[in-house]
Amino acid sequence: MSASSAIITTIAVLSHDETYNRRNFMCGQSIDSLTVKFRSKLTIICIVEADIFHILFVFLFFLASFGFSSEVKAENFTFTQAVEDAWSIDPDRNELTTNYHSASRRAVAARSWFAGGPTVSGQYFDDHAIGSNEGYTTYQGGVSVPFWLPGQGSATVGVARAEALTIQERLHVARMAVAMRVLDTSANVVMAQRRLAIARIQKDTLEKIRASVIHGKHIGEMTLADQQIIASEIANAANEYSQSEEQVETATSALRILLGRPAVPDILSFDNVALAHHGLFSAEALENNDPRVRAARQAVHTAEAGVHLAKTSFMPNPEVGVAAVHEKQYGSPWDDRVGVTVSIPLPSDVRNVPMEADARNKLAAAISQEQQARRNVRQELAQVFSHLTATKDMFRNSVLSAENMNRRANEMNRSWQVGETSLVELLRARSAASSALQLRNQAEVAWHAAIIRTLIAAGEFQ
Repeated sequence: MSASSAIITTIAVLSHDETYNRRNFMCGQSIDSLTVKFRSKLTIICIVEADIFHILFVFLFFLASFGFSSEVKAENFTFTQAVEDAWSIDPDRNELTTNYHSASRRAVAARSWFAGGPTVSGQYFDDHAIGSNEGYTTYQGGVSVPFWLPGQGSATVGVARAEALTIQERLHVARMAVAMRVLDTSANVVMAQRRLAIARIQKDTLEKIRASVIHGKHIGEMTLADQQIIASEIANAANEYSQSEEQVETATSALRILLGRPAVPDILSFDNVALAHHGLFSAEALENNDPRVRAARQAVHTAEAGVHLAKTSFMPNPEVGVAAVHEKQYGSPWDDRVGVTVSIPLPSDVRNVPMEADARNKLAAAISQEQQARRNVRQELAQVFSHLTATKDMFRNSVLSAENMNRRANEMNRSWQVGETSLVELLRARSAASSALQLRNQAEVAWHAAIIRTLIAAGEFQ
């Protein structure tokens, strides 16, 4: 089978000597140095720098064959820039920003001297409607303003300010959600691009195998069954390539819409060094600093301010004003009068009890939501750190698996060249090596994504 010596070139490229394998294994051990311990009170991440240059050597070949656009490379588009771009066009940001400004204006308006706008009243009386011709007429008008009850003005300002702060915290929550969407979408794009690169190489390699099989059949060294097997494998590889192209287009389109421009952030640059930059992480500190917990806690403060406002609004606001009367009556010794008017509505349980009950209900709901938010964040942090540990182990194991499957495929290739192995066994080995490389891709992207997710939890991109 001398005609088969040129096949499986890609597999041959991926093979290295034992020195490289040992260095790659040591790299897997260096990844082990990333230790994550999550406890109920304290989470400590002990980190040392991991040199993954040799681990990524394999992927340089695939990425070069895929051909990333030079524009994206020239930009050096960072994940921080991607979050900024996505946040600048996020629909929720515009809505929450408007709500924040509205609450701030309400706080300024609540500093008014009076509890509401002035009330203007006017009255007119005459005796013509009852048939009298004496010409009795009365013109009366007045203006009054409502006054704050004791403590009601400052309580109203406090509620408005608390609402503004709550919306501000909700802005941080929305930004955190944007960062996680950017992370997930970017990871999907990188994984889709690598899947397409592997599918392209797989298809090209099988085409070379088919050429060798056809040549071998012509000289009597291959059978028609071998030609049919390789044709089936090429059809499957073509399907995988088409599906990979669709996945790349779908993921890229989603990221383009999210960012507002065609670019892919560099998420693979986040490694142990990025985590080490943040030092030690306390689980309690991360929980208290989480935007969702801060927003829920601020909502409790807003509800407490509402309860205080309900207590200070124990009655409708009294009104004080001035009034003037002009009369035209037969024989009247005067025709003009000026006076002061006072209107004091009395307290009523019909009004006060529902208002105070509604305020207390809102406070109880806010406290319950804060407790639930803390539980959710606490559980999510445990998952984040556990996932970081798991992806580290999966990355290390997938590196070893991909190397071993690649060496096996190379050995099967040499065995097939000398006629010791059938074409079916070679194709199985080639498929297994490709699948192992796919899993290694997934593990690497998941590891970098887990690091970024940990940094998001630490408030890095707020």
